[in-house]
Amino acid sequence: MKDLSNSISTALSHKSAVTTAASNGTGVDLQGYEGATVLVTIGAEGDTLSGSVYFEIGLEHSDDNSTFTDAAQADIVDGTIAADGVFLKIDGTGTAGTGGNPDSTGATYRVGYRGGKRYIRTTIAKTGSHSNGTPLGTTVIKSHARHTGNNAFTPHNA
Repeated sequence: MKDLSNSISTALSHKSAVTTAASNGTGVDLQGYEGATVLVTIGAEGDTLSGSVYFEIGLEHSDDNSTFTDAAQADIVDGTIAADGVFLKIDGTGTAGTGGNPDSTGATYRVGYRGGKRYIRTTIAKTGSHSNGTPLGTTVIKSHARHTGNNAFTPHNA
């Protein structure tokens, strides 16, 4: 069996928490890595998500971890991204493509990043009233390290 654990490194952009507001995640430094995958983990929805109450998850990238711009379709794999950087709409519909439906069981979604910027972060936008909130978190899995020393495990507490 092959060892994946020593071939990747992880970092949080959005720490998992019950979410009721929009926010920008922490920038994740991809220096020393050739690729990344963003995982979005969603717990059971606290508010009934719909066409008027939903979250949108976006992806931004930066050269300096200060000025971020929206990632574009050419920057990602295994997904579709809108002009505003949104790659996932969590609206309870379960629609194929971008519609997410965490319902009472939760869900995990992913998109791959292949753009050429050093830093990436996720964004959470909200529409409608989210009084109870929904547990959300985003993790970046950095992969294809240029040197094996980059893969030492370090806990990340963004």
